[in-house]
Amino acid sequence: MKSLQDPVSVLKGVGPKRVADLATLGIDTVGDLLTYYPARYDDVTPVDLTTVKDRQKVTVQGTVVSEPLLTRFGYRRSRLAFRVQVGQQVIMVTFFNQPYLEKRVELNKPVTVMGKWDAQRLQVTANKMLAAGDQEKTGAGAVYPVNKHIRQATLRSLIRQAFDEYQNVIPTLLPKKLRDQYRLMDRREMIHDLHFPQNAGLAKAARRTAAYEEFFLFQLRLQVIRQANRQASGNRILYHNDELKKFIAGIGFELTGAQKRVVNEICRDLREPYQMNRLLQGDVGSGKTIVAAIAIYATISAGYQAALMAPTEILAAQHAEKLSKVFAGTHVHVGLLTGSLTAKQHRELGKAIKTGAINLIIGTHALIQDDVEYANLGLVITDEQHRFGVNQRQLLREKGNNPDVLAMTATPIPRTLAITAYGEMDVSVIDELPAGRKPIETRWLKVSQQNEALHFLSDQLAAGAQAYIVSPLIEESEALDVQNATDLYNELAKYFEPAYKVGLLHGRMSGDEKDAVMHDFQEGKIQVLVSTTVIEVGVDNPNATVMMIYNADRFGLAQLHQLRGRVGRGDRQSYCLLLADPKTDEGKARMKTMIETNDGFVVAQKDMELRGAGDVLGNKQSGVPDFKVGDPVGDLKMLQIARQDAADLLRTPHWDEQDDNQPLVLYLHRHQLETHFD
Repeated sequence: MKSLQDPVSVLKGVGPKRVADLATLGIDTVGDLLTYYPARYDDVTPVDLTTVKDRQKVTVQGTVVSEPLLTRFGYRRSRLAFRVQVGQQVIMVTFFNQPYLEKRVELNKPVTVMGKWDAQRLQVTANKMLAAGDQEKTGAGAVYPVNKHIRQATLRSLIRQAFDEYQNVIPTLLPKKLRDQYRLMDRREMIHDLHFPQNAGLAKAARRTAAYEEFFLFQLRLQVIRQANRQASGNRILYHNDELKKFIAGIGFELTGAQKRVVNEICRDLREPYQMNRLLQGDVGSGKTIVAAIAIYATISAGYQAALMAPTEILAAQHAEKLSKVFAGTHVHVGLLTGSLTAKQHRELGKAIKTGAINLIIGTHALIQDDVEYANLGLVITDEQHRFGVNQRQLLREKGNNPDVLAMTATPIPRTLAITAYGEMDVSVIDELPAGRKPIETRWLKVSQQNEALHFLSDQLAAGAQAYIVSPLIEESEALDVQNATDLYNELAKYFEPAYKVGLLHGRMSGDEKDAVMHDFQEGKIQVLVSTTVIEVGVDNPNATVMMIYNADRFGLAQLHQLRGRVGRGDRQSYCLLLADPKTDEGKARMKTMIETNDGFVVAQKDMELRGAGDVLGNKQSGVPDFKVGDPVGDLKMLQIARQDAADLLRTPHWDEQDDNQPLVLYLHRHQLETHFD
């Protein structure tokens, strides 16, 4: 019996090599192939050239009336030219660097080409020739994201074969009520019209159905997880209220209104009998750590342990140092568990955690190793949660007996998107900075103004301050970025030394080397720290007042905002200097946003508008999927409607017993979700 879970090797012409090639596109099964949707469509309807504007993209169909002439010049460079009669006109068609097409051009035979129309020269500079079987077609031609292993024509042919053979086993997942309500296609029709639409209107309708289906299935899975969490029996952490108030009063400063609101939300969850699953959002410097400390104190005062997982050893050590001071003189005993401990240290700390002698365990992913056993884990906190995979977060949750979970992030996400994207979590937002904190002054300078920036930096250093200098991002290559940082370090060392010590930090250094550099910087032995973006998270030096970023237009807004947040942590006025000559409108818009606002939520909203939600949410780490069709920013209203529809369906009694919903139930089970239906 056929199934969409069949491997692609069941298709004709798919041997081991093609299986491997398809896998590079994430295609392993027939279902993967059928849901590998086009990125865009080319209009393959032939046009009337008398109505076409100059430089317009066109599809032209006609008869070849001259022999093709192939001219080669230089290495792998060529021009193929021939004349085509289109209606009453004879035009020239030119292809560059596609010499193999010469064999497909035959005198007095029909041809269909796509390209750009030159009205002055009566010429089409073509980039594509339709295959003989496609020449009779009109409408929207699917164009897929491919790589060097798979050609468009090969992929299109395999999708056609898969659809012809498997169309009868494609289940419709959306309930009939929703399909009728929103005038959506059934799934078989949707998949057909995404790949082989007769016209642009059908392609658009199919994409609308696919976007809603994607959002609905995603939201349904989140709602099922949320429902399961609500029903999972958690620990009622019945902390002593008076003792907690006394601890808060001894912190030494007044909490902001936003911090008080968030503390109340978290403490209310701690006392409930179900497992807390809350996302704490707060801009850089908004005071998330002290909120976490209050939750930790409440948990430990009720007799439980707490664990805090950070993405790097530097950040874990920093949390341990800071929280040890906060909890000095209390019954909170802090342990730091990282991969760099010796076997003996690891063993001794493990014993203290298991007996409960250590009741606050701070560390990296070492916290979730099999040999780490907790005495009575009541609260789990993940810092910079988007940097951990879903599986890592889940493993930490599974330690102990359904501990409460608090995930913190300094990557601000616009509230509507946060609520929607993290649908299985309750969301708390600290949207207020502590009183007296001076806004960071951000300046955008041209690269030619580098000397002006360095003079300004020298003045700050002379006044006793320290500075970060972030080297330009060249490309997604750590080796090149490290080389770049090293070159910049050598250049600046000549400029500043011996008056001021310059240090270097990058991702290729060992943990010990990084720690030594960071320690020297925090102790004031290094005045200028040249770094790659490894300092984006996890550095806290109140004496650093300048963040200078070379080629700032190469960074995303969220990353620039995170980097800027490394300064402004003390009482002195701080500055962020952006050196950039952006060539694109988007690059200029990023620079303008940075100088206009310090508000991370405004930055995040702008970042989404410029780049889409994917980068903002950190899809690859956070489990928020890279939607194939839907756009969480452009289609936000549809995403929110799908969320409500998913919640409504789960509230319907016995929805999972209705025949119409059986494919949906199977879908949920296949995604290994515990469906607590009743």
